[in-house]
Amino acid sequence: MAILQTMQLTLSPCCPSDRTDFMDLELDPEVMRFLNGGYAVDHEQDEPNATFLMPRGTEPYVWTARRTTNSAFVGWFCLWPGSEGLAELGYRLRRMEWGQGLASEGASALVNWGFTSGGYDKIVATTMAVNHASRRVMEKIGLNYDRTVSFEGPDPIPGSEHGEVWYELMHSEWNGS
Repeated sequence: MAILQTMQLTLSPCCPSDRTDFMDLELDPEVMRFLNGGYAVDHEQDEPNATFLMPRGTEPYVWTARRTTNSAFVGWFCLWPGSEGLAELGYRLRRMEWGQGLASEGASALVNWGFTSGGYDKIVATTMAVNHASRRVMEKIGLNYDRTVSFEGPDPIPGSEHGEVWYELMHSEWNGS
């Protein structure tokens, strides 16, 4: 994993000192809305049924995003290896950072890294069908809608009846921007 620099962000491999920032993200109901219905994660209890990534600063393939100008925490991005040649893109940003193009900027940097240095042939990303902001990010960075699948989770959350959408991009279709 490399340190990635964009116009506004520095993406660095996560480290244990990022733990508090990561956990603080999980306390914001709006940040968690499409992940668990908007419930703040109780860090005192184990979440054995959690089906979404909750990094703690020791995970490989997770980058911490900070503003380049002042090192302020923005969120995290991941490019998690799946099967041979495939990785899944993920991201979570502080609410105050939404709507500024930072999700697209960071996600695009990871897609570029995945194809140029990570050795991936295909990058996928998923979200709830009703998460229009995240879908716009995926489309903006060049991922293409692939399919909608039924939501499979222990506790349905508002909007889950519309399913989860899958987006993907093949290395051969990537424009390198």
